[in-house]
Amino acid sequence: MSSTTDERSISRLLGDTFEELSRLVRTEADLARAELSEKLAIGAGAARLIVAGVALLIPALVLILFAAAAELIELGLSDPLAYLCAGVGGAVVAALLLRAGLARLSAKALRPIATLNELKRDKVAAEEMLQ
Repeated sequence: MSSTTDERSISRLLGDTFEELSRLVRTEADLARAELSEKLAIGAGAARLIVAGVALLIPALVLILFAAAAELIELGLSDPLAYLCAGVGGAVVAALLLRAGLARLSAKALRPIATLNELKRDKVAAEEMLQ
């Protein structure tokens, strides 16, 4: 009778272990899903910033560049050189805005760090349970 009780206890322990492991995997999947949703929201926000920056930048830059070119022309530069200088200035501003938006979309910024750390800890815990 003792042998049957021990077998039942071992089988129950194994069943409980696998049940807990299954619950842990489900919990980790939920955490990963929540964290990825948060990271996607950050990415969507960055994309909206880029689009808004481009949409507002184009008409503003046209006016600013014409005004800068007109001033350079009044200062004595030839028309083509004045427009070139104004265009280069506008390109620098646009590049800075694009760089800021793209930095927010980097793989490092969007990586689900909390989930990856939890998975590492769970792997260690599972290995310890099975030993």
